[in-house]
Amino acid sequence: MRDKVVVITGASGGIGSALAELLARRGASVALVARRRAELHLVAGRCGALAHPIVADVTRRPEVGRVVAEVVARFGHIDVWVNNVGQGLTRPPSELTEADIDDMMRVNVKSALYGTQEVLDHFKARQSGHVINISSMLGRIPHAVQRSAYNGSKHFLNALTANFRTEVQQTHPGIQFSLVSPGVVRTDFGRHALHGGPLSHQLPDSQDPGEVAAVIAEVIASRQPDVYTRAGAHDRVVAYFKDLGVDP
Repeated sequence: MRDKVVVITGASGGIGSALAELLARRGASVALVARRRAELHLVAGRCGALAHPIVADVTRRPEVGRVVAEVVARFGHIDVWVNNVGQGLTRPPSELTEADIDDMMRVNVKSALYGTQEVLDHFKARQSGHVINISSMLGRIPHAVQRSAYNGSKHFLNALTANFRTEVQQTHPGIQFSLVSPGVVRTDFGRHALHGGPLSHQLPDSQDPGEVAAVIAEVIASRQPDVYTRAGAHDRVVAYFKDLGVDP
């Protein structure tokens, strides 16, 4: 991990902050991106001299472009870009509004789209790079009805990741696009969900953010294209589709 430059969005808490601290301990330079200035600078302080905090809203394309330029100016290049921004929404599909869909697309899809597109020219010029998109098990198994719009946004993100990989690797095989799918993680995700909802810390079978961060770090090292963060997750996905009468 030493000498790698990793950009992490959504780095002011949860999975993002856990990943930043882990990578910094392993010798990576980390650019930490989030909207919450005070929390972001606390994380950067824990990461030490290898951290560079950038206050930005990555749901706005010009701000993402600014992040790319600032990181390259600070570190000289970017090796890995982690699209980690995300937000939940609690509402069944029969009650969804246009604003609900717009919110989920803006936060969970457009932030990743902008990040990938804005860093892509830099990666192409270097003939190498790695985009990691943080998805969810609900992007594979949409069984949480109250998370309907969130589920859909993560399915969108999964498809976008695969399509970027296919398109870009035709001409630039040194650029990888990886998808990481956690289940329930003990973060403030539930507390920050639009329209309320259950707290993530209180849900069963949850994971610590540090466990998820360790999986993401392994993906940086291995460049695997599609990874779950819990053992047995793949079998759960297969079983879900078989129960529907689909052979995955």
